Amino acid sequence: MMRKCGVILILILIGIFISVCSFGQQQTKINLIYRVKIEGVINPITERFLVNAIKKAVEEKAICLIIEMDTPGGLVSSTHNIVKEILNSNIAIITYISPKGARAASAGVFISLASDVIAMAPATHIGAAHPVTMGNGGPFSEKGTQSSQVMSDKITNDLVAFVKSIAEKKGRNIKWAEDAVRKSKSITEKEALQLKVIDFIAEDLSDLLKKLHDRTIEKEEKEIKLVTKGIIPQEIKMNFREKFLHAIAEPNIAYILLMLGIYGLIYEFASPGIGLGAVCGGICLILAFFGLQSLPINLAGVLLIILGCILLLLEVFAPSHGILAIGGVVSLTFGSFMLIDSSAAPFITISWKLILSMLIFTSVFFFIGIGAAIRAHRLKVTTGEEGIVGEIATAKTKISKEGLVFAQGEIWNAVVEGEEVIEEEEKVKIVGMEGLKLKVRRLEEKKE
Repeated sequence: MMRKCGVILILILIGIFISVCSFGQQQTKINLIYRVKIEGVINPITERFLVNAIKKAVEEKAICLIIEMDTPGGLVSSTHNIVKEILNSNIAIITYISPKGARAASAGVFISLASDVIAMAPATHIGAAHPVTMGNGGPFSEKGTQSSQVMSDKITNDLVAFVKSIAEKKGRNIKWAEDAVRKSKSITEKEALQLKVIDFIAEDLSDLLKKLHDRTIEKEEKEIKLVTKGIIPQEIKMNFREKFLHAIAEPNIAYILLMLGIYGLIYEFASPGIGLGAVCGGICLILAFFGLQSLPINLAGVLLIILGCILLLLEVFAPSHGILAIGGVVSLTFGSFMLIDSSAAPFITISWKLILSMLIFTSVFFFIGIGAAIRAHRLKVTTGEEGIVGEIATAKTKISKEGLVFAQGEIWNAVVEGEEVIEEEEKVKIVGMEGLKLKVRRLEEKKE
């Protein structure tokens, strides 16, 4: 009897333990909050990462997904896909523009307005969403370089309709949303709160969670009550591949890869057959093109860089004593500063210090090489017939018609001009070559 009671007691304890564990897991599931950090240009890599994060949060039935954002803008196509995923998700999406000094410009405006809650850290700003067209649905900025005014107006009107529909659905300031696209208006966090563009200002993530607690959000015709107090959000991070591809889309990295690709090709053309320059240069150029596709590229800058490369290559093949190299460096200089349309996208620029460093390196490399080549041309030839004719040699044997002479550290066969006879150890002058034989004559000493 006692044994039966003991077994029953153990089974009851096991049941209680399993129930507690299941309840704990359920509680953890209910109180799950995810967060992601979006920094830099919005590109296809950012799009895929963010869309996957939203899907994971939905599958895990998280309370919400917090997007901590600091972006200067990005591709229209990527922004459309992100906004569509946010609007169609059945969990709360919170956009938090942080840290202090961050901004949600251009594409960031659309993503923010599509979110269920928008919060901003102090000393941040949002706005400036006028589009630029570059082919492939280029990034948001001010002015297209490859489209007519009519096409530019069409794209602007399309984005105005898009942003107005988002603002209307989320109950935000429609007038400001339109001005952000048409007039590139940008506002601070305090102005955004006053204009009802955002919901509140949060000092940090902890303050954000406190202000989100007990907030009710309408989503897909249902109400979601946020329970965020005391919960530590789990961060979803980019994997190595995503970090690498996102990094090379940064303007400075893309420019470095572009210049390395140019150096590689110049090296390959200067030393054909090795293959190292072609392989490394080709890889760098492809990676650079991948990064540059999401940036507001100025066509004139690209053409000037191409011209600079051509001039530098011509200097390698047809030395012009530096004229072509100077033209190439000047062309690269102007092209580098014009490569990114900074007037259109003031936050997407290449560091002028980086540009100057690259150009100084290029100039020093080429002009040192050119100087060495000029000095080499001016030196007396020391090899072959030109290098030995005119030299003084010593007869090692008696030379009547043929004999041996010592010249330039070697023993040579020699023939004498005319009928003269040269005695052993007598000095002779080399006056020519006949096959592998030296033509010599007696060295006549000057007499006063």
